[in-house]
Amino acid sequence: MQLGSESEWEAEQSLNELGQLVQTAGAEVVGCIMQRIEKPNVRTFVGSGKAERVMQLARAEHADLVIFDVDLSPSQQRNLEGIISKVKIIDRTGIIIDIFAQHAHSAEGKLQVELAQLNYLLPRLRGMWQHLERQGVGGVGLRGPGETQLETDKRLMRKRIQRLNKELEELKQNRSTQRKQRKRQGIYSIALVGYTNAGKSTLLNALTGADVLVEDKLFATLDSTSRKLNMDHHRKEVVISDTVGFIKKLPHQLVAAFRSTLDEVKMADLLLHIVDASHPQLEGQIKAVEDVLEELEADQKPQILILNKIDLVDSTDRTRLRKLYPDAVQVSAGEGIGFDKVRDAIDKQMRKGMVRLHVLIPYTRGELIQKLYSLGLIISEDHTAEGTDIVADVPEENSSEFSSYVAS
Repeated sequence: MQLGSESEWEAEQSLNELGQLVQTAGAEVVGCIMQRIEKPNVRTFVGSGKAERVMQLARAEHADLVIFDVDLSPSQQRNLEGIISKVKIIDRTGIIIDIFAQHAHSAEGKLQVELAQLNYLLPRLRGMWQHLERQGVGGVGLRGPGETQLETDKRLMRKRIQRLNKELEELKQNRSTQRKQRKRQGIYSIALVGYTNAGKSTLLNALTGADVLVEDKLFATLDSTSRKLNMDHHRKEVVISDTVGFIKKLPHQLVAAFRSTLDEVKMADLLLHIVDASHPQLEGQIKAVEDVLEELEADQKPQILILNKIDLVDSTDRTRLRKLYPDAVQVSAGEGIGFDKVRDAIDKQMRKGMVRLHVLIPYTRGELIQKLYSLGLIISEDHTAEGTDIVADVPEENSSEFSSYVAS
């Protein structure tokens, strides 16, 4: 369904994406209806006449599911189910959460998805389970007198949400401890971000030799994966992490539920923003990712824009993209094109604001060597009779701490 603020082309692209989501969820698209409206109907989002038309099409195609490419309020969803009877009604958020439920494999991912599901379903219980409005039977160990089954289910659901939040908070603390340990060890952290199906997992596999699942589907991988990235130019350890793909109108329930995983983005030293260079809505996808980064308060992080799948773009469009995004790196993760340029761009970013020092650190000052590893990029290290001879790039603001040990 198209809102007045969207152009017809944008609405068609959004519906095409919804069709991909439906296929990823395991369903088949048998029909599509678009309506341009300036203001949504409070009761049914679309007008009653359009709702009747949807009902007729659903019956003609023997459909058992109707998906709206918007976020419906619980009351709008109930009212639409009253008009389009015998057919399940869900919205864009509902289908995305369903896909997440299918693709979450780690214990943390499953907890995050369950939390998103419960927060989504809680306000919709009344419409989904009207038969539970009947009075429950009191008794020892059972519901209190007069409490309805629906109220009991809501209470149990809220308790489960509290428990999930507690478990995820514990996992968040564990992640935070791991990140602090990385910082103390001087590990440089890179996070891959991008629109879903832009090729993040393929690039991670190509750069690090990882074996992350790669499929031509939206949200093929949800669980965060971290791997070491070998940088030949220096000895600093670099870790690169894949993250959940973003999407236009990413449901707030999922952003909230996956916040502990997405904190990997917030805590990273550098973001690699992966873009499908061949996608017709490339600019819109970049904007969608930037919006999510802003919501995560990570929009000010240093970024490198990676234009992936460049092998699917003709020479004219490559030139146009080079003019539009002069600092971007053009690669093809699938064809193995441009990896050296990615590493060079990372290396250049890591060296920003640094100065090169050649120091001789006495063996009695081991803590200074540890600090060099934590702060800078070690170029070379030799052990001599006088101490440890090190050449390193360090942040300019910290260089004075080692001025007493500069080698002659």
